[in-house]
Amino acid sequence: MSGNARWLAGAAGLTAVGTVAGVSVARSLARRVGVEDPYAGEDFELLDADRSSVVTTSDGVPLAVREVGPADAPLTVVFAHGFCLRMGAFHFQRARLAEQWGPQVRMVFYDQRGHGQSGEAPPDTYTVDQLGRDLETVLAVTVPKGPVVLVGHSMGGMTVLSHARQHPRRYGSRIVGAALIASAAEGVNRSPLGEILRNPALEAIRFAARYAPGLVHRTRGAARSLIAPILQAASFGDEKVSPSVVAFSGRMMHDTPITTLVEFLHALEVHDETAALKVLAKIPTLIACGDRDLLTPMEYSKAMAEQLPKSELVIVGGAGHLVQLEEPEVIDDALVRLVERATPSKLVTLARRVRDRVRPNG
Repeated sequence: MSGNARWLAGAAGLTAVGTVAGVSVARSLARRVGVEDPYAGEDFELLDADRSSVVTTSDGVPLAVREVGPADAPLTVVFAHGFCLRMGAFHFQRARLAEQWGPQVRMVFYDQRGHGQSGEAPPDTYTVDQLGRDLETVLAVTVPKGPVVLVGHSMGGMTVLSHARQHPRRYGSRIVGAALIASAAEGVNRSPLGEILRNPALEAIRFAARYAPGLVHRTRGAARSLIAPILQAASFGDEKVSPSVVAFSGRMMHDTPITTLVEFLHALEVHDETAALKVLAKIPTLIACGDRDLLTPMEYSKAMAEQLPKSELVIVGGAGHLVQLEEPEVIDDALVRLVERATPSKLVTLARRVRDRVRPNG
């Protein structure tokens, strides 16, 4: 099919889906007017003040890295964010867990290629397989030795799975635990996101992103009208979620380059990392999701948990896809339990003491 044909094939679908998505978001935002905001004034750029470095991938892409906690901590927890987000998607985990774990745990966060402050890359490298290789580079540079727990949200969970498939011998030795939050081991075309993936307009935009980047840059508003509003509307399950949190997630999505958006959408459709589950079965895992997640519905999480005998399955009632932002306390507590299950007994004891010290009486 020619480039012109691709654009013509998708035009009607682009307009229709974009209109429906816009109405959905408008209604959602209207219902949130007047909602109390416990996070008004929250500094969502907290990670920017942490120790910073740049890790360069094997194909020359600079990845922005932030870390908190001593370099010689007994354990390192590495966080990989999801599609159309950046490391700030783990803002609440950074804020609470740094205090709770103290010097016993170092936390490392990074922006995936094409996201946040990391560099953009050739479109054909926007694959889950490549993200697994990028994670290996981050680990080799920032955590060359010592035990590691991996935490991935959404596409970040797929990144962890990709890494497990590519480096199975690391799991059970170097990698001692893993969390897959609102993620899936295979393509997400059975979710409402699949409706976007099957729209001819998306293929038209992908074609332009690769072969006519100037054109897609000029029409990026149309592309966003197809995709971004649906992602934002599906991010939260409870209409009473903090407006500041909603605005923050919207900024992350809006700041994502359009080529990153359309290319990784295709990657989410075709990826299959089910073979990695037998690798993760060797270590303690956390599988968590919201029961109102429309992008990676909880059926995906349940399916993974069934194949992971050392997993804890946490279904968060009323939460959507950005469950770690919507219900951070639930996810934080689950990560604390994962670390306790995954680490040596000495660290478990220390972690419990810290937890008991910060837990309110009663």
